[in-house]
Amino acid sequence: MDRTEPRLEHTVADGFATVVISNPAKRNAMTAAMWEALPVVLDKLAADPSVGALVLTGAGDTFCAGADISSLRAPGSDPQSLAVAAEEALAAFPLPTLAAVRGYCVGGGSQLAAACDLRFAAEGALFGVTPAKLGVVYPASSTRRLVALTGPATAKHLLFSGELIGTERALRTGLVDEVLPADGLDERVAAYVRTLLSRARLTPAAATECAAGREDRDEHWAGQARSGGDTAEGVAAFLERRAPRFTWRAAPTEG
Repeated sequence: MDRTEPRLEHTVADGFATVVISNPAKRNAMTAAMWEALPVVLDKLAADPSVGALVLTGAGDTFCAGADISSLRAPGSDPQSLAVAAEEALAAFPLPTLAAVRGYCVGGGSQLAAACDLRFAAEGALFGVTPAKLGVVYPASSTRRLVALTGPATAKHLLFSGELIGTERALRTGLVDEVLPADGLDERVAAYVRTLLSRARLTPAAATECAAGREDRDEHWAGQARSGGDTAEGVAAFLERRAPRFTWRAAPTEG
């Protein structure tokens, strides 16, 4: 394969998946084919029993500089719909998702990062939501997700101006969860994922739905807790002062 070809790479190791956005000629901008490929990759990884979490990152020193603007002029293409479908697939991924951000995280890159459960950024990363620069209407679902993370004022600032903000403001406003030295980002993300893999999968699965406003699923998750055995195992492990052995995993068709 031509290593300069725009693509999504994914690997599975040590209990979690890593998806890498790679388009080196355009700061990892997402092409229409890459937007289309992401839900397919996510479905494959969600069905893999060896995967307990997912890390999304960019190749080299950039996360993602947005959508490939040339695709906006391609006849018959609808890159915004593809981007929303990819974003929603990422937000619906049934296991914890982390964005590991270096460099530019702009436009469609911010869309993808916001769809992850958590965002870890290297010092010096830059964030921006730039549809106003192109006369594009930002999707309603993406706007709501941005408002939920940052609050209305910061979301409006980003959307109205298209200006980039640094990690200090991104952390202060809730756009990112942790800021690390550039040479410590991978180590911290790997350590955090190891922590997640030692915990029950039931808890984040239920929390993700509740955070998304799915109160109608309360009884479902209560039933899962009663029947799945992880609650009893967690309590027993605590009392016996040992590491728990959690076994619950979402059914492939669940949700």
